[in-house]
Amino acid sequence: MSPPSLNQLLKQTSRSFYLTLRVLPRAVRPQIGLAYLLARTTDTIADTEIVPVAKRLQALQQLRDRILGSQDLGLDFTALAQEQGLPAERLLLERCDASLALLRALAPADRKHVRSVLVTIISGQSLDLQRFADATAGGVFALSNEAELDDYTYRVAGCVGEFWTQMCRAHLFPDANLDEGRLIAEGIRFGKGLQLVNILRDLPADLRKGRCYLPADKLAAVNLLPADLLAPASEVKLRPLYDRYLDFAEAYLAAGWSYTNTIPRRQVRVRLGCAWPILIGLETIKRLRAKSVLDPNGRIKISRSDVRRILFRSVLRYPCANAWRRLAPFPA
Repeated sequence: MSPPSLNQLLKQTSRSFYLTLRVLPRAVRPQIGLAYLLARTTDTIADTEIVPVAKRLQALQQLRDRILGSQDLGLDFTALAQEQGLPAERLLLERCDASLALLRALAPADRKHVRSVLVTIISGQSLDLQRFADATAGGVFALSNEAELDDYTYRVAGCVGEFWTQMCRAHLFPDANLDEGRLIAEGIRFGKGLQLVNILRDLPADLRKGRCYLPADKLAAVNLLPADLLAPASEVKLRPLYDRYLDFAEAYLAAGWSYTNTIPRRQVRVRLGCAWPILIGLETIKRLRAKSVLDPNGRIKISRSDVRRILFRSVLRYPCANAWRRLAPFPA
């Protein structure tokens, strides 16, 4: 797979992350871009609902083995690729062997980190498939408790914050005098926050697939069953709990903002790459606080013009430290 093809795939499969990737320094762009591309490949496999769960789990296991290098047999995802509605997702599966070749070409330390984050992500996707194997539009299953929610958000997103930190620390500012433990912890919370925003935004759509990521024990405490959330009238009972999770997401993004401002100021590109998803996430939270959250026809989506405004404002304010910090409503 040539670099232009890689870039094209990344652009087609992620509107927002591609912007972040393009702004990153070249020293970390290939590793982070490839990790994202392979994670989108595994996500495409996990989300191909027309294929039985057992076959999707088998495909994820096969890809995991190839990522780890414990198996070198070619992958045949032709059947999965044919079920994709988006051309970019078909291409992800068709070009999977080429992506794996790029993984093998990475430096050993980078390859180790990419493998580790992908194995963690696949573990979360596999657990998700097993947990919701019998979920249907008429039979909603929920996570049991907040420990399961925290574990899930770490596996599919928090680990990415950890990986991102490892890559940037190794290649961009290895000698900076930083609290390594705190930086990684905030990076993990940053990733969890972005995933929690997605969960809260996608609640109505997930419910109609039989999936509820709000814990059953917390729903029971407000006299709700997971299936009750299919009825928009349940919002009156749900709203205080939902707003509590919006608060959690905002607190996680506050950790992400602290993380962003801990990165050495000369790392302009990395700081911008971190700031953009935070600012987009905060705008999403703001809109979720003001809308009916169980309306299946009211999904929040930040427009391209809104994204451009966020990008322009952040670049414009960066030269002034005080103006930059005021981009997000968190203590300096």
